[in-house]
Parts: sequence; structure tokens; C-alpha cells
Amino acid sequence: MGTTDPRRALPLFPLQTVLFPGGLLSLKVFEARYLDLMGRCLREARPFGVVALRRGTEVRRAKEAIALEAIGTIADLLDVDSAQAGILHVRCRGRQRFSLSDPRQDPDGLWLAQIELLPDDDVVLPEQAYAGTVRGLASAISTLKAQGAEPFLEPHLFDQAGWVANRWCEILPISLAAKQKLMELPDPKLRLQLVDEFLRSKGVVKA
Repeated sequence: MGTTDPRRALPLFPLQTVLFPGGLLSLKVFEARYLDLMGRCLREARPFGVVALRRGTEVRRAKEAIALEAIGTIADLLDVDSAQAGILHVRCRGRQRFSLSDPRQDPDGLWLAQIELLPDDDVVLPEQAYAGTVRGLASAISTLKAQGAEPFLEPHLFDQAGWVANRWCEILPISLAAKQKLMELPDPKLRLQLVDEFLRSKGVVKA
């Protein structure tokens, strides 16, 4: 997908979810502002930004107070299905985190912001102490596939601490705020450590 020009305001899609780098996000788009956005992204081969809502709802409401998180993730379109009039089913991939500043709304309600791209995770092996967490993720993927669900894009990078941590974060039953904090962490080893501690506290991974 196209590159991101930091001098150009990035269109945003505020959601009550956190998109992690390398993650798969499926969207049902029906509001005019986002239908127009998806059309532009397709025509211009450009990405958009996914940012979690700190306050407010996804569907536009008059005079509703909206607050966005300060860090989001670039989203590249993978495919768009327009089988139903006025509704798009969209799949996109999380690419790179960004910090946003000066968010504003166009008259049609579309959010835009100036952004600064943040560094990608360092590519580091999971430490041996977290081998159970890596195996647990592989097992979870096999179980989900057997149920007909494939929530993760391939290739599966079990040899990368950041990838393993991110995929766990996407499926763990934790709050939106907790997922946001984990996504923001610049150290993939620390993110995996916190995931491992949570899994052990719930008995998912044994000592």
C-alpha cells in the first residue's frame, strides 16, 4: 500500500478497538464519511489511521464529546466487499504505530490529524522463559482454525517477540485501555513479559 507523508494530514477511523502492527482488522462501513474515505484510499492506494476512542462512540452523534488516544496504527486496505448497497466489508492490516497531534474534524465528520511515525518493534527472539506462551499461542491458533476462525494474517512469526505479544494482546480478555497501553510500549520484550505474566496469573501458561 502507499507510503505515508508525515506532512500531510492522515484521515483517521476512530474505533472502540486497538489495532496492533501486523494485526488483521475487519470493518463494516456504512457511514458516508467512511464510505468516502474507503473509496479514496482504494483510488489513491493510500492508508488511513486507526485510533482507539478514549471517550465517545464510533457512530457520529450530534454534540457528542469525542476524545482520541494519542497513539494509533497505520492501516493498509487488503480487500473490500461491496456486495450490499451502502455497506462495505473491509479487511485491513495494521502496519506502523504513529503519534497524532492537532486532531480535527472536517464538516462531514471525518477526523484528520498530523502524525509522526513511531519506530517498528525490534526483531528479537522470545526468551526461553516465554516458550510456554509461544506454544500457547500456536495452540490457540490451531483451536481457532478448527472452529473456522482465522484471526491472524500469515506468516505466523513465532520467532519474533513482538509478533507473539501482539497476537496475544488481540485475543486476551482485557480492557481497551490495557490493550492500548500494551500497544504503545516501545519494547516488544516487555510487552511479551506482561502478556506472559497475565497468562500465568490465569493459569493459561503453567510454570
